[in-house]
Amino acid sequence: MAVPVAYARSSARVARICEAAADARTLRLQLVEEIRQVVGFYAYAWLLTDPGTSVGSAPLADVPCLPELPRLIRLKYVTDVNRWTAMTGSPAASLHDATEGDPTRSLLWRELLCRYDIQDVASLVHRDRFGCWGFLDLWRSQQLPPFTEVEIDYLADIAAPVTTALRRCQANTFAATSAGDAGRIGPVVLLLSPDLQVLRQTPEAQEYLRALVPPTEGQAPIPASAYNVAAQLLAVEQGIDDNPPSARVHVSGGRWVNLRAARIGDAASAGDREIAVTIEETSPAERADVFASAFGFSTRERELLGHLMTGTDTRQVAGLMFLSEHTVQDHLKSIFAKTATHNRPALLARALGT
Repeated sequence: MAVPVAYARSSARVARICEAAADARTLRLQLVEEIRQVVGFYAYAWLLTDPGTSVGSAPLADVPCLPELPRLIRLKYVTDVNRWTAMTGSPAASLHDATEGDPTRSLLWRELLCRYDIQDVASLVHRDRFGCWGFLDLWRSQQLPPFTEVEIDYLADIAAPVTTALRRCQANTFAATSAGDAGRIGPVVLLLSPDLQVLRQTPEAQEYLRALVPPTEGQAPIPASAYNVAAQLLAVEQGIDDNPPSARVHVSGGRWVNLRAARIGDAASAGDREIAVTIEETSPAERADVFASAFGFSTRERELLGHLMTGTDTRQVAGLMFLSEHTVQDHLKSIFAKTATHNRPALLARALGT
């Protein structure tokens, strides 16, 4: 009886952490320590994702194979066992259960994790009706038993409040950029080899990347998001997942960038061609789409935001949406309440970053 009580108390603490956190990094750091109190693990990787494409970014990780980061990311994306995009039932699952105790059925385990004495992985996906907001992997070494059913149930139980908190933290990143901010970002290009090693970059890339993603001293300023979109391209090519190889990523202040991956070159085999990852500031439409998802807009509210972005007035919007002006105003009030704005200029400044 003591174990269920411990998990219930931890779930309550998770809920309080989720209610108080203002940014995704602080939230994840606090939750990792809380989860560790009831679910032991050796290492972890926790990524945010683009809510539309489910492609990862902004990793928070403590893993023993950081020198092999591109390989780890590539294998994570092209492994179909417990892939976060395929976990449409329970939000939590273990590698041990998914493979019926035979982890060699997982490409990621077979080609990498086995060398680090990992015997089980608990995976948790953060998805709600507005999109996919992240995924968490907890690694357990041979010194610990496989994850139990009770532990997986606990992770599934905390999925909903954590997902809502991650979405709210992403919503908090939207702000109008100030007049003193740097000019428009990019596009800059990174060239990666088929196995995701950085080959070269456009001259502007180094300067942009150092400003956007300050690197650890002595390391190249290569955002992990670049590896993630490139790995998603490999997943699409191998038929593992059909989401586009792109991700909209918050970088600093109120700024968001879009990363996309594509093959280039003229090698006979597509798999031998280099991968170009482009990084540029999100377009107004792309930014507004994430904005609407992060704030939990309804379909009608998304449509209304689109009309407001074109400068359409209430009477015109009512005609375009086949609604009364009064109903349009009700939708607008709902949007203001969700976004903590009080007028159209303030709303559009947050949504578009202007």
